[in-house]
Amino acid sequence: MNSEFERDFQALLEKTAELLTGDSSAEMADKVKVWAVYNHIHKSMPALTKHWNQVHPDSQLEMRRIFEEIHDLNQALKDQPKP
Repeated sequence: MNSEFERDFQALLEKTAELLTGDSSAEMADKVKVWAVYNHIHKSMPALTKHWNQVHPDSQLEMRRIFEEIHDLNQALKDQPKP
């Protein structure tokens, strides 16, 4: 991949993170990337994620924590009064 594409894609991730959570930091963009990839795999290959969860229970807990964090931040963003 070329560096221009990587920069542009990182900007897309940061904007997605901002719209989902209100936080556009690189750390939150990384969490959103993990969340999105796992969510896609879970929907398209549920047996794979079931197997992965069984083999990696500690990582499954971390994934759950990331999902809950993104969900909670998104809910808080939605609950803010509109100007």
